[in-house]
Amino acid sequence: MPDTTSRPTIDIPGTTSHTLAPRPGGSGHEGTLRYLRAGTGAPLVLLHTVRTQAEHYRSVIPLVSDHYTVYALDLPGMGYSEIVPGASYDEPAMRAGVERLLTQLDLHDVTLVGESMGAVLALTAAADLPDRVRRVVAVNTYDFSGGIARSSLLARVVVGGVLAPGVGPVIAGVEPKPVLSKVLQGGLGDKTALRGDYIDELLQVGSRPGYPTVARAVYQSLPSLIAARSRYPEVKAPIHLVYGEKDWSRPSDREANKKLLPAAEFTQVRGAGHFIALERPDVVADLVNAVA
Repeated sequence: MPDTTSRPTIDIPGTTSHTLAPRPGGSGHEGTLRYLRAGTGAPLVLLHTVRTQAEHYRSVIPLVSDHYTVYALDLPGMGYSEIVPGASYDEPAMRAGVERLLTQLDLHDVTLVGESMGAVLALTAAADLPDRVRRVVAVNTYDFSGGIARSSLLARVVVGGVLAPGVGPVIAGVEPKPVLSKVLQGGLGDKTALRGDYIDELLQVGSRPGYPTVARAVYQSLPSLIAARSRYPEVKAPIHLVYGEKDWSRPSDREANKKLLPAAEFTQVRGAGHFIALERPDVVADLVNAVA
C-alpha cells in the first residue's frame, strides 16, 4: 500500500492525489503508485528525478493545466509511492512504473516530460509505447558517467559514501537538512529557486521506513540509465532535448545525444542548471503549451 503515515506538506492548487494499484498477476515487486492530477485536455505526464517526487513540478503544473490533463507521478518507491522490500530501482523497473501509469489509465496522445532520470525514462517509455506517446520533452537527461557526483565536492563525498560497501546503507539514512540543501543547490544556476518548504518535504519523505534503501538503490542505478541511451533511437515521437547551460552534463555529452537523435529539437537554457523545473518552470511550460 502507499505511504499513509505522513501527508505531503506542499499543496499545489488544482491538483488531486490518486493511487494506482499493482496489476493483477504482475510482478510481486510492484507497489502502489501515487500521482497528482490536474487540469483538462490531452494527457501530459511529468516525471521527476533522483531523490525528488511529484511536487518537483509544483511551479510547472499551474502553467500547463489549462492546456492539458496533467499527471505528475511519484516513481516507484519515491515520494509517496509504495516501498516494496526487494524491489529493483534500475532503469527497466522505473520505466515499468511509468508504463503502468499510461497503460492502466489507458492514456493516449501523451506528452511525456521528464527531468534528469525522468528524462531518460520518458525516452525509453516512449520507445516501448509508440502508439500512446505523442511527444517527448527530455530535460537534462541523466545518462552520463558520474551523474550527481559532478555537482560539487560535497555531492561526490555524499554519493560516494552512500554507495560504499558496508557503511553505505547507514550513510543513506543520515541526511542533515544543510547537506541535502547544498547538494541540490549544486544543480541550480539560481540557488534561490530551491525553496525551504520543498527541502522539508523531501526530508519528510526521506524519513519513511525503507527509504534509505530506495535512495541507495537509485544512486546505484546510474549504469542502467547510461545503458538506456541505446534505446533513444527507437523513439518514434518527436523529441525536444533541453539542457541547462550549467547542467552537470558536459558539452560532449550533449553533442553525443544530439548525434544519437539528429531529428530532435534542441534548446539550451542560458544560466540554468540541472533542475530547470525548479528555476525556469516557464521554459518547460512554454515548450509544451506551444504544441498543445
